[in-house]
Amino acid sequence: MSARRTLVHLAAKTLMVLGAIFVVTVLLVAMPGHHAPSVYYQGGQSPAAREAASPASKAMSGMDMGEEKASEKAAVEDMTPGHNDAHSQHMFMTSMRAQTPEDLERANEIVAQLRSGIEKYKDYHVALDDGFKIFLPNIPQPEYHFTRYRNGFLEAFTFDPARPTSLLYKKTATGYELVGAMYTMPKRASEDQLNARVPLSVAMWHLHTNLCMPPRNQLRSADWTQFGLHGSIATEDACSEAGGRFHPVIFGWMVHVYPYEHGLDKIFAMHHHMD
Repeated sequence: MSARRTLVHLAAKTLMVLGAIFVVTVLLVAMPGHHAPSVYYQGGQSPAAREAASPASKAMSGMDMGEEKASEKAAVEDMTPGHNDAHSQHMFMTSMRAQTPEDLERANEIVAQLRSGIEKYKDYHVALDDGFKIFLPNIPQPEYHFTRYRNGFLEAFTFDPARPTSLLYKKTATGYELVGAMYTMPKRASEDQLNARVPLSVAMWHLHTNLCMPPRNQLRSADWTQFGLHGSIATEDACSEAGGRFHPVIFGWMVHVYPYEHGLDKIFAMHHHMD
């Protein structure tokens, strides 16, 4: 092999390796528990904006697997009925906007496309075969999130109503029944960007916020009435005093859609209306 061909071969291999590293990095960015792509927030006062300005958050490299699982469990519980979501110190909700005819038309289009896109997943085995993973399957939940991380990665850049990040199921005696879906966006997305996807006049996107995790060596023995997404600690100062580690925002923006309900108020509800 000539020297020139050898150099070309090595250059091609180098580009392939760099490309693979780039793809893996972007995938990690889009996955829950990892830093999301930075997007300008016009309001400047969202929890994500405060996080970007926080020296402590800049210094953190992220949560380890133990605390990440604990925070994921708490986040699932925080999304169950019975919590005062709109005023929770650990949840930030978007403000409702004035409704327009265009909003209603777009909302109905989203519902129609979603129904068509997830129809095959009424058989939950098909969802599993297509790469959806059951989130915390061993923890009893009113509804279970089946998440496809590839979809979450794509939603960081484009929006397809027929391609949600997660499918929402309720457990039955024989398996799982499909009841809805969840869309996601990076946590630094602005409310205008959220509104461009799912109108804020019909839906409220939410973020999980103000998480104080206990010291890493105290995860098993921690007082969870103080720590976690249900804990009493909700400020960085209080978290520091307790020896914990503060995360202004975890995961990204989320919105639930229940396309088999009747009426947009129930379709775009925070929780499924179970009769």
